[in-house]
Amino acid sequence: MKINGFTAFLVFQLCAVLIVISLAVFRPGPWTTVRWAGLGIAVPAAVLLFVARWQLGKSFSVTPQARELVTHGLYSKIRNPIYVFSALMLAGILIALQRPYALFFLLLVLIPVQIVRARKEAKVLEAKFGEEYRACRAKTWF
Repeated sequence: MKINGFTAFLVFQLCAVLIVISLAVFRPGPWTTVRWAGLGIAVPAAVLLFVARWQLGKSFSVTPQARELVTHGLYSKIRNPIYVFSALMLAGILIALQRPYALFFLLLVLIPVQIVRARKEAKVLEAKFGEEYRACRAKTWF
């Protein structure tokens, strides 16, 4: 079986997420309601994050690029599901680890950075796909 760059990077990302979630699962201490709630947020968010990442396919990039307009699956409802579900996953992990101050980092740094990135991506996509992108944007959230 030949593994291409897309698959290798996706597997790497999956392993990194599993390691981070494992920190919350295998952390010593009691299994409180807060810990369960955090994992109840983080695990489904991680699954949806990887569904979104898979659906994006080779259009994924770290910098804003307009390879193709992805409008199926999660992208038919949310313009930036990777940003949404990565923030939810991180929030869930921080809740499970009972690190409330780290949630302030999420709110004050990560979310504004993701909003700025989403706006930059929107400009690039609109420049390339024009009306098709604007129509898709009108039907989706964030």
